[in-house]
Amino acid sequence: MPKTSVSAAMPKKTREYDEHPIISGSRWQAYKHRVGDIVVTTSYKAGTTWMQTIVANLLYQDGNFPAPVSVMSPWLDMDLVPLEDIVEGLEAQTGRRSIKTHLPLDGIPYFDTAKYIYVGRDGRDVFMSLWNHHSGYSEEMAEISKEKAEAFGRDFPIAYGDIHAMWQDWISKGWYAWEGDGYPYWSHLHHVQSWWNFRHLDNIHFVHFADLLADPEKAVRAVASFLDIEIDEAMMPGILERIAFGSMKKNFDQIMPEAGEIWRGGGDVFMNKGTNGRWRGVLSAAELEQYEQAVRRTLTPDSAHWLEHGGAV
Repeated sequence: MPKTSVSAAMPKKTREYDEHPIISGSRWQAYKHRVGDIVVTTSYKAGTTWMQTIVANLLYQDGNFPAPVSVMSPWLDMDLVPLEDIVEGLEAQTGRRSIKTHLPLDGIPYFDTAKYIYVGRDGRDVFMSLWNHHSGYSEEMAEISKEKAEAFGRDFPIAYGDIHAMWQDWISKGWYAWEGDGYPYWSHLHHVQSWWNFRHLDNIHFVHFADLLADPEKAVRAVASFLDIEIDEAMMPGILERIAFGSMKKNFDQIMPEAGEIWRGGGDVFMNKGTNGRWRGVLSAAELEQYEQAVRRTLTPDSAHWLEHGGAV
């Protein structure tokens, strides 16, 4: 479908993603938009930090960032950091800004003068990465999450017996009433569809994790073009080196210095494998059929095809 900047149906915030131990959509009420702001969005475990690092390297092509990536590009809807600290940091930035969100498009305000980068990944790969993420929480992070959930009268299970127990929750239950998967987080599939419905808009750019893996340079150039950023060709080798998985893992303190407080093992846990297909031989045939049923319930055929295979949008 050709993209256009004019549409009869524009994105609108219609749902509140609150009362969860990790996210709060209400925090976007404090956001003061600037023309040209960049919003990097995924459901989770689909390449968010990778794309944030790519954007940071396009904004500062010599690699001299003014702050760690997670500070330059804060996760606004994460309800674990004082909101005033996030807002103060964003307001203090004088250059072009980048912001991270894990909210569906129906959960945030939309601005036609912002640029949105959506990173998608096959849900089975997302789950495998989420299992590592969730089971690697530090004791402090686990306790905070459980206490916050209890304040809402909910449970946020941490110690699943095994990966299959978490799969059954994740694929068959939603945290929010309008979702059918994603528990104890939020729906990966609904998240994808909410953004896919507006893929025709000129200010929303889709990138697939598999395409980033296959040809990082091509993906980086496409993102730069979308953001109207000219790449200094002399800087391109350094950019590609800094966004490589091994380099990011080695220098993760410059990307997310708070990782050590959230996960046992810090960045080594967060930056686990960076590969796809690890679900093969782990998820059973019955579990894979559950996934296919969830996809059919939630995604249109075209978004389901893109989510599994990637490619240009």
